[in-house]
Amino acid sequence: MRLIDLTATTWRKSSYSNQDGGACVEVSDDFTTAIPVRDSKNPHGPVLVFPAGGWSSFVTAVKDDQLRA
Repeated sequence: MRLIDLTATTWRKSSYSNQDGGACVEVSDDFTTAIPVRDSKNPHGPVLVFPAGGWSSFVTAVKDDQLRA
């Protein structure tokens, strides 16, 4: 397992986040091979890190509305 330093990371709120303050996801584009993701309501909490290709596939599926139950 490789650790990445997130101390100087720039975060942006996902355009799919709830504008009422709930369900807010922030992502960072600072890395080429990994995408850190966190809950904006808990910025000092845990961060999930996804491989860039997997994150790209996930975002495409969300945009194409393929994840609805």
